[in-house]
Amino acid sequence: MPNIYPRLAGEQVLSALADTPVVLLNGPRQSGKTTLTRDLLGIGRTFRTLDDETTLAAATGDPTGFIRGTDRLTIDEVQRAPTLLRSIKRAVDEDRRPGRFLLTGSTNILSLPQASDSLAGRMAVIDLLPLAQAEITQTRPGFLHDIFVGALPAPHHAPTGKTLERIVLAGGYPEMVRRKDPARRVEWARNYLRAIVQRDVRDIANIDKLGQMPRLLRVLAQHAGQLVNHAQIGGQLGMDAKTARKYLDIFQQLFLVRTLEPWSANHLTRLVRTPKLHFLDSGLLASLLGATETRIAAQRKPFGAILESFVFAEITKLVGWENDGYQLTHYRDKDQNEVDVVIENAAGDVIGIKVKAAATVREADFRGLHKLAAANGAHFRCGVVLHDTDTVLPFGDRLHAAPIACLWAAHP
Repeated sequence: MPNIYPRLAGEQVLSALADTPVVLLNGPRQSGKTTLTRDLLGIGRTFRTLDDETTLAAATGDPTGFIRGTDRLTIDEVQRAPTLLRSIKRAVDEDRRPGRFLLTGSTNILSLPQASDSLAGRMAVIDLLPLAQAEITQTRPGFLHDIFVGALPAPHHAPTGKTLERIVLAGGYPEMVRRKDPARRVEWARNYLRAIVQRDVRDIANIDKLGQMPRLLRVLAQHAGQLVNHAQIGGQLGMDAKTARKYLDIFQQLFLVRTLEPWSANHLTRLVRTPKLHFLDSGLLASLLGATETRIAAQRKPFGAILESFVFAEITKLVGWENDGYQLTHYRDKDQNEVDVVIENAAGDVIGIKVKAAATVREADFRGLHKLAAANGAHFRCGVVLHDTDTVLPFGDRLHAAPIACLWAAHP
């Protein structure tokens, strides 16, 4: 279909529908869930959206009757009527044919208090985040496969400089990617975040200080790429640490931010045990920070945090398409040696990723990777400094400096 990006998660959804009664497609609003489920996977399915108030009233008023008599039903924005899950469970227990229900949610509904029954054993959960660069460029990324065997996919015509900046500042929301005017992207982002606060936050939580949520998002943007400090974050808004943690958790449920847990080893005592904060879309983060190409040219520092969140989000999407049990963490010790993203597979093998916005890489940029390699021995497969370049260069045993675009380079 014209103007529709192919989504790699679509293959996962089709596979799950073939053997699982209920499939939940989770992700932020405007990430493409409705387009995927209605326009691309909707053949032979009944589609109902709970964003329609009449449909929502029917679902909440009589959840059992709402799903009765439907053979293959897609329910869009199911988090607006969490009581439906109980009726779906009963229906599935009576008839466990695969593919009966395809649900989408703009909230992590499994974390909602109302959704006490998780449909365990009956439901597959798939995340659909904003577009990855592999989807925008329509490539089949080989990064995870190649790097765990000690190789790096070499991208053709890797974007650098201003071209890379524009990609990062645009992010992955389809509406932002389509808008070529940066001012129009910023306007869309502002309206989007306003709608999230006014509608979705109310749906999932009873918030005393709803008016503080937009300010909290801006404060969180200033802390992107940093260790989470709830007391410091709350202090900027007159909140205590407990309230700041609660509100941060809400934004995590809405797929706007995510905390990255620290890597740990029992025999190492000098590791920092605090998670890091990332935004799941660099375009939204840039909008909250007021970061434009002109401002970045004058002050480069904010771009480093935006780029790190961009890389984290790209890796998160790569991991989401695989079934190999990858775990993402970060490494930091008390001497300030750090690795921005640590990828560990089910066999315990480890990859370290350091992100740098500069075009030049020095030996000092590999300090954290050397520490991570020493801590993991033979399980350390590769360490990479991803930066603003178009060339892959070796930097010693199992270490490389490489382009950001390796993340979406096609598998050879």
